[in-house]
Amino acid sequence: MSQDKQNKLWGGRFTESTDAFVQAFTASVNFDQRLARYDIEGSVAHAKMLCQVGILSEQEREQIIKGLAEVLELIEAGQFEWSIELEDVHMNIEAALTERIGIAGKKLHTGRSRNDQVATDIRLFLREQLALIDSELTRLQQGLVGLAGANTDTIMPGFTHLQVAQPVTFGHHLMAWFEMLKRDAERFADCAKRVNVMPLGSAALAGTSYPIDRLMTAELLGFTKPCANSLDGVSDRDFAIEFCAASALLMTHLSRFSEEIVLWTSAQFNFIHLPDAFCTGSSIMPQKKNPDVPELVRGKTGRVNGNLVSLLTLMKSQPLAYNKDNQEDKEPLFDTVDTVLGSLRAFADMVPNIEPVKESMLKAAKQGFSTATDLADYLVGKGIAFRDAHEVVGLAVRLGTDTGRDLSELSLEELQSFSTEITADVFEVLTLEGSVSARDHLGGTAPNQVRYAVSEAKAFLAAKLK
Repeated sequence: MSQDKQNKLWGGRFTESTDAFVQAFTASVNFDQRLARYDIEGSVAHAKMLCQVGILSEQEREQIIKGLAEVLELIEAGQFEWSIELEDVHMNIEAALTERIGIAGKKLHTGRSRNDQVATDIRLFLREQLALIDSELTRLQQGLVGLAGANTDTIMPGFTHLQVAQPVTFGHHLMAWFEMLKRDAERFADCAKRVNVMPLGSAALAGTSYPIDRLMTAELLGFTKPCANSLDGVSDRDFAIEFCAASALLMTHLSRFSEEIVLWTSAQFNFIHLPDAFCTGSSIMPQKKNPDVPELVRGKTGRVNGNLVSLLTLMKSQPLAYNKDNQEDKEPLFDTVDTVLGSLRAFADMVPNIEPVKESMLKAAKQGFSTATDLADYLVGKGIAFRDAHEVVGLAVRLGTDTGRDLSELSLEELQSFSTEITADVFEVLTLEGSVSARDHLGGTAPNQVRYAVSEAKAFLAAKLK
């Protein structure tokens, strides 16, 4: 028997060695070794259960647990020799365990398959990563709330079509970002419920004839319950797709934030300053300060969207139950986790250090006739139909455009030439401060409402962190 066949834990069925290229092509150990700690965690729980039901002796259980601890120690120290001939993380660990403790190591695989083993490993991995993502999301939300609370009265232009629309407060704008992230956090939390279901015990596809106790294993591993169907248990990757879908939405939000940050740091806007630590310079233009972090996050959104499409395409034509196609689920999933965590950490560090350039924001809000709607509302309050008021304001805007003045800079006589209903109190609504203060209702941009929103957000985050 060849050395290759001796190394194969499934070699009994085969009469010749695997082609070297095929061996390398089908192996997954180069990337799934990342699951080693979770694989060992699952194996320890499986061994305890096998002992409880009488399949392993207590001595064998202790040998296995001790041996797995030694293997994990080598892996974490970077001293473990991974073998492509052994295909994957599971067979590498099992071979190393068997080499250390002998026959007891071979008994560990009783009542399970690599199919339910890997499905369990991925869920253990993703469950832990979801907790890390939630922590970073919360940290970013705290940064947004702190910055918003310091800028409840800071006036800036609100935009539609990237054209000046109405004045808003910077704090109100930041709290819009907070609400997006709050929905993201809810989606990840909901996803976590379906991640936390245990496939182990499904074996290859039909379950096992051994008297296993799946409830015990689930409890040991912290799962809420075992999966209800063995076929579904080994082949389901909905949870990974759902995670990538939630991630794609989160990254879309971060990309939108990034776009605004990039615009706002430009000389044309000059709305905010970013700390040097989050920017780079140019190798040829000494004046440049490039917002690399938001630009890169904006770019990384594409790879997360691509990972989602990859997983959807991976699963779209698979019959039940497990297929080798599923080996391709890990790299997109791992990449999505890494990209999301990195992007969130960068933003959570950066956002609290954003410095608004209040003078530039205020100056920009005075351009583009941002209080035109307030003048229309004023006229409606005087009994004029909105469509007629709209026409009056349009005439006033035209005069302002022709003379290079804002509505608040037109004289009372000029405004009255368009409507005799206009009186001296009109200037109270034409100021930027008057405009934002008038939106004093739940969800509005008035400073009072922004302070309320910030207070509610702080309470929400405090309750979450308890």
